[in-house]
Amino acid sequence: MSAEQLTRGQQWLQAIFAMARINASVRVDPQRQWLVIEPQDPAQVPILLGPQGAVLDALQYLANVNLNLHLPPEEQFPFTLELAGYRAKREQELAVLVARTAEQVRATGKEVAIPHLSAAERRQVHTLFQKYPDLETVSRGQEPDRYLVVLPKRNALS
Repeated sequence: MSAEQLTRGQQWLQAIFAMARINASVRVDPQRQWLVIEPQDPAQVPILLGPQGAVLDALQYLANVNLNLHLPPEEQFPFTLELAGYRAKREQELAVLVARTAEQVRATGKEVAIPHLSAAERRQVHTLFQKYPDLETVSRGQEPDRYLVVLPKRNALS
């Protein structure tokens, strides 16, 4: 099913670029199941990325909302957009941040806040922390000041 959804996403994104007169192609990375944006003009990369990936995040959000609209949850697909290696690099940075934060929480026994993450990055960090059964994550605050907090998991018997 994901190949069909990725093709649908590829076509949707190419149509968006055509309407916006952005000269870029979109290819499917079947291994990672990502949609990879390939601008024809390298000068478009910083424009499509935006500050701290904000434009790329917005495009990804729009893809997820539009392409999953009216689909039952079991048929929804998490679309990830890649541009110039940004997502892959950011994924590595977040993995390092998660490992360091886990060490800090375990060493101190106190919660640690992780500010300045996009909604997509917060979801990714929540997922990365699932491999730490002794820790839990919560989001606090309201957009645009929402942030993630990591804390020791409370014992069910406490």
